[in-house]
Amino acid sequence: MSETLSFNLPEFVNEPFTDFSQPTTAAAMQAALQQVTARFEKEYPITIAGEKIQTGSTFTSYNPAAPEQTLGRFQMADATLAEKAVEAAWAAFPAWAKTPASTRAEYLLKASDLVKARKFEIAAAMVYEVGKSWAEADGDVAEAIDFLEFYAREMLRYSEPQPITPYPGEANEAFYLPLGVGAIIPPWNFPFAILVGMSTAAIVAGNTVVLKPAEESMLMGAIFVEIMEEVGLPAGVLNFITGDGAEVGGVMVNHPLTRFISFTGSKDVGLLISEQAAKRIPGQRWIKRVIAELGGKDATVVDETADLEAAASGIVAAAFGFQGQKCSACSRAIVVESVYDQVLAKVIEKTKALQIGDPTDPLAQVGPVINQESEDKVLRYIGYGHEEGRLVAGGHKLDRPGHFIEPTVFADVAPEARLAQEEVFGPVLAMIKAKDYRHALEIANNTPFGLTGAFYSAREERLQEARDDFFVGNLYLNRKCTGALVGVHPFGGFNLSGTDSKAGGHDYLLNFLQAKSVTRKIG
Repeated sequence: MSETLSFNLPEFVNEPFTDFSQPTTAAAMQAALQQVTARFEKEYPITIAGEKIQTGSTFTSYNPAAPEQTLGRFQMADATLAEKAVEAAWAAFPAWAKTPASTRAEYLLKASDLVKARKFEIAAAMVYEVGKSWAEADGDVAEAIDFLEFYAREMLRYSEPQPITPYPGEANEAFYLPLGVGAIIPPWNFPFAILVGMSTAAIVAGNTVVLKPAEESMLMGAIFVEIMEEVGLPAGVLNFITGDGAEVGGVMVNHPLTRFISFTGSKDVGLLISEQAAKRIPGQRWIKRVIAELGGKDATVVDETADLEAAASGIVAAAFGFQGQKCSACSRAIVVESVYDQVLAKVIEKTKALQIGDPTDPLAQVGPVINQESEDKVLRYIGYGHEEGRLVAGGHKLDRPGHFIEPTVFADVAPEARLAQEEVFGPVLAMIKAKDYRHALEIANNTPFGLTGAFYSAREERLQEARDDFFVGNLYLNRKCTGALVGVHPFGGFNLSGTDSKAGGHDYLLNFLQAKSVTRKIG
């Protein structure tokens, strides 16, 4: 494929979401849910430089809605295999770095076609592996398709001649080079979209990577590797390893050949990675880059002029979509006191109307939290909520198999309370009363995080004030604070929410590139 591919591609458009109210698509999803059960109990190898490796020691991925159900068996790698994976990526880097950008982009476009063809299958596997509803899983796969399509086009743009100011007697040019070997450590909550986006952004930029998926969503990583092998990605460009995060991830982060670390996950782990990456290892010839997205304590602000029905709907959707297990989830609703009781009543009503159930059921809106550790943490914060607020909805674990916890709302929470300051990452919402909209903005900004936020108002001057003063990376005016689209809402936050890397934005590939300027004297 030639470097003029960028002129032949249509403009990027987002992948449409599936309408499951249509009988044909509902039937296709039901068939896929049945189809993927054939994969259960299968054992998946580690892949290093194309070699399939079994270690003799495995651990499992299981269904959080039915913990007795094993979805796959994965290899328990050790530090030696992690080091081998980094070295394999390093060996593959020179050839891949010199591969034309158009060729690298073509791999992503072919992968996009395969993901589209397997859309229901991948979404169905995700429903089982992490407990996403049909709509949430479909949106996750659509986002992965968007990343593949968007980053392919972006690399073509970055491979074109870059603008330079002319200067007499010189021929000058500037262009971009890849960095080297990357450690890719994605989360479980967007187990396909973020994994695909993080991996392929680095790969299309000319880097080689070692991918370690989250232990809760290894099947999604295995499916991605299958797709990239099917499109013919050269061996060693994408190396796939599973195992203990501390041991395997520690080698990936600290290896002297690792040039950058791309991480999405908890604040504490992200800060540890940043600290480790800042320390030069003997034999290391560069300053490592860290691209990190670390979560949030996101707020929705509602003033007295807002459409209260729309605001309450946005709060509930953002608080309890995928059980609140999104870094962008609304975990604080800050409402001015004159309409606080009205909004609270609407939030309670809408929360209690949510249907909890096994996510294989198309009617289920709320499923399980991801694992026992998460269940224990959410219940602990519900305990804090009883001390710090007034329980008005939910608050209990369901008496059924799986990690099901009711969507929970606490009213009258103080802005400084743990429930208002610490990330729960579960279906718990703190309702906070403010004196006026400026006081609400002060409360919203008073956390160490700065990822997403929403502001509901009918006053244009207030929306403008929120635009300027609500200190988050992604602010939504008169709509919910979740649901960023690739290319439309470049995603990433301020402060302890990460490095504001803006995934799905026009600057994102610069995280994986370095610029070179060349001057030739003429005349």
